[in-house]
This record gives sequence, structure tokens and C-alpha cells, in this order.
Amino acid sequence: MTTLLPRILRALEQFHAAHPWDHNAHYHRWILRQLASRFNRALDIGSGSGDLARLLATRAVAVHGIDVDPTIVDRARELTDPAAPVTFTVGDALKEVAPGPYDVITCVATIHHMPFSDALTCFRQHLAPDGTLVVVGVYRPRSRSDYLIDAAAIPANVLMAWIKNKGRKAPRPASMTASTRPATMTFTDIVRDTHQALPGARLHRRLFWRYVLVWHQN
Repeated sequence: MTTLLPRILRALEQFHAAHPWDHNAHYHRWILRQLASRFNRALDIGSGSGDLARLLATRAVAVHGIDVDPTIVDRARELTDPAAPVTFTVGDALKEVAPGPYDVITCVATIHHMPFSDALTCFRQHLAPDGTLVVVGVYRPRSRSDYLIDAAAIPANVLMAWIKNKGRKAPRPASMTASTRPATMTFTDIVRDTHQALPGARLHRRLFWRYVLVWHQN
């Protein structure tokens, strides 16, 4: 399976290029279900075109998004109603985050671009008491269960791509434009380092090559 799966994934990438859909946005509604119905301030790290930040603004008094890519930040600003309580800045989330604390911090498909433990420590420092951190990340498959979950995601991915592209005349613009890199940490590594930085955090592997992390600040 470990030798066949990369070939299947390459074929899947070709299919996905012709039938694109946003694997990260798929988890946005799930993220909302982890949060209170109303909260004060939220921070979205790696905010891309601002889809999640705008969703958070339906519950928050104020939302701030930060991304390293100026092109996608410009797009986020263009797509956001000027009256919405959302701001976006270009910057390094570990160095240039606006002062907290934040009641909610979200980070989707971004943390693998950062020093993992340093990022979790930084997020923790910016989180308000009783605040919630939600991370959706990617991991490097290594174990048999990793590959089984990846294999199960393949038909689900094809089905979702067909459903989301049905009747669509043109592909949706990408939610991020900066170059990406593959994950280097295994899920086991992620669990170990997370529990050292955030005792009591909940982590689970999910479909579509993602894991989720939820932690509440005491």
C-alpha cells in the first residue's frame, strides 16, 4: 500500500486540478461548531482570502486575519464588506500579531510552515482565559492507520469534487496563493509535541489528509 498510494495520490492531484475544491474550507463549519455562539475577539492565522475570518465575524465583535502573502491579503480585503468587523494584515504570525488576548484563535493548513512547538506556545500566549484554539493541519503519513485513512479519503474526495463542481462554469479562485510545502511531522510527532505545549488538547486525524486540534485555555 505504501508504494501504490503515492501513485494514486498523483492521479488524484491531476483529477483535483481539473475539479478543484477547497479541502480547508470544508472544515470551516466544523470549526464554528467548536466555538461559543458569541465571543469578543478572534484571530485567524494564515487567513488567506478571508473566508474563515468572515465566518468568524458572524459571531465575533472583532476579527483579525494575518497572512504572509500580500496578494492574498489584498484579495481578502476586496472580498470583505467594509462594514464587517474584520481586518487583515500582512505579516509573520509568530512575530507581528496584533496584541491579544483573543477569545478564539484559528489556524488552518498553516502551522506546518512554522516551527511547530514555537507556534503553539505563541498561540497560547495570545489566547484569553477560557479562550479556544482550533488548528486544522496536515501531517506526513507513516503508520498503517495513516495510509488507511488516506486511502479512505480518495473516493470521498472524488465524490466531493464532483458535487462541488456540478454546474460550476469556472473554478473558484484559490483561497491562498503563496507557495506551499508538504508536511514533515507525522501525526505521532504532532500529538507528542502538542501535549507538551498544550496539556489536555484534543487531536484527531480526519479525512482529506487533515488532522484537527482543539484546546481550551484554563
